[in-house]
Amino acid sequence: MDAKTCNESRVVRTSRVFPNDVNNHNTMFGGKLMSDIDMTASISAVRHCRKEVVTASTDSVDFLSPITQQDSVCLESFVTWTGRTSMEIFVKVIAENLLTGERKIAATAFLTFVALDENGKPSPVPGIIPETEEEKKLYETGKERAERRKMHRKSSKELASYFTTRKPWE
Repeated sequence: MDAKTCNESRVVRTSRVFPNDVNNHNTMFGGKLMSDIDMTASISAVRHCRKEVVTASTDSVDFLSPITQQDSVCLESFVTWTGRTSMEIFVKVIAENLLTGERKIAATAFLTFVALDENGKPSPVPGIIPETEEEKKLYETGKERAERRKMHRKSSKELASYFTTRKPWE
């Protein structure tokens, strides 16, 4: 299975911020942005492996700067690192004030997707070839994030073993 460049999975989506997209602080509702991030990242994942995928985790969504109704929102996503069946996707969110042209990094996110075969089982994915300075930095630090992700998943499972599924009124 041949490796692919980050650019082959790149997705760019730009949209406006409308009144139904904002919260009581008149900034973009975080849940709306998180949904857009997952949607964009899923397209990058499928472009990379050309298979069905599932979201395995949203490692982080870091809200760095508020997004207002004067802004457009540009989400850029691409595969940055791969395991055997998993892909790490980075999403960069750029807000642009449409009146002044000022651009800022508003959020960043790392998500993990797993490729599936015809039977819904994890399936191998191509490796990744970084080309730009940004892609190379993300690739070089990808293995470390994958190891942290694995440890976090293990501790999450351990913690979940203490949770009950009983109804609160029982």
